[in-house]
Amino acid sequence: MKWLVQVISSLAVVTAVAGELPSEARQAELRYLLTQDCGSCHGLTLKGGLGPALTREALAGKPAAFLSWTIMNGRPGTAMPPWRGFVNDAEGEWLAQILLNGEVTQ
Repeated sequence: MKWLVQVISSLAVVTAVAGELPSEARQAELRYLLTQDCGSCHGLTLKGGLGPALTREALAGKPAAFLSWTIMNGRPGTAMPPWRGFVNDAEGEWLAQILLNGEVTQ
């Protein structure tokens, strides 16, 4: 439950970085990260595996801020690691948005 409090307190930070887009080259790297690194647990087509599906349908109704927080900080008590050392807050928000929009392509 403590991590939920951290999610809520992080919403202001996520909102502050919203709108900052990664460069086109970085976007390509982030898409690769999604399909390869995230795909190793969530399935190479992101339809689920060790981790849950990350498809547009599976994520419908989930707030972008929650997804971004999860990307950045992981899920305590699960196999989901934090990606903060590999992506910054703006990139985490961008990843959450493309997942929600179903725009995961390389």
